[in-house]
Amino acid sequence: MVLYTFIQTLIDFPLALYDYYHGTDWLYEPWVKVPVFFGSTLFILYWGYRKTGLKIGNVFPFRLYNFFVIPGLLLMLVALQLSLGKINVAFEKLLPPPGWFIEMFSRLFDSDLGVWGGIIRVVIIAPIVEELIFRGLIMRGFIRNYPKALAIFYTALLFALFHLNPWQFPATFLLGLILGWVRIRTGSILAAITGHAMHNGLVFLTVYYLTKLHKAGVVLPDYKLNIPAVVLLFLSGVVVTFLATFTRKKSVA
Repeated sequence: MVLYTFIQTLIDFPLALYDYYHGTDWLYEPWVKVPVFFGSTLFILYWGYRKTGLKIGNVFPFRLYNFFVIPGLLLMLVALQLSLGKINVAFEKLLPPPGWFIEMFSRLFDSDLGVWGGIIRVVIIAPIVEELIFRGLIMRGFIRNYPKALAIFYTALLFALFHLNPWQFPATFLLGLILGWVRIRTGSILAAITGHAMHNGLVFLTVYYLTKLHKAGVVLPDYKLNIPAVVLLFLSGVVVTFLATFTRKKSVA
């Protein structure tokens, strides 16, 4: 993870400095970002896989899983999204995010290809790459050395820290716990990729349409979090997922 971040930073940091002092925008040029991103990703996945000494199917288990895992994931992720708004507000009161972070976060959804470019990047590419690294390489290493519960926890912690900003930590850590558990229950990294894509899709649609409403001058009323309802929704997702994987649970150790 450190090596992957270093490779990305080795290119991004000098370009960011150059853009800052010269008023250019090279850091966001596709001809720079695409080769660096895919090149560093493929290198890390190959290098990490070779280091495990295992068969590729054990490191990246692309197994089919019960379809009913998807409704369970949806229930858990919707409950997560309903609660994250209040969690983030409370967190931001303790540590207000600077303006540059808000601007940077909003640019994650920008693309030369419009909304579809944002969907491809946020809902398809990011879940695949991040799950191969975290619920693939990193979780495999933790499972070989720790109990599965600790493997889920440690992987989620690194997953949250990897995003390199404290304001996103609650969301990514909780998401990492869910995806790690689903990865263990199904024995399939495809299930983790699916859940990650669903989560990013919910976030993308929320940010996209809230931005449009805000630009149109529509002010949405503040909602009161119904904690019992959210907990019930989340537990329903856990039960559905557990039942859907009860007969298909396979050892990943």
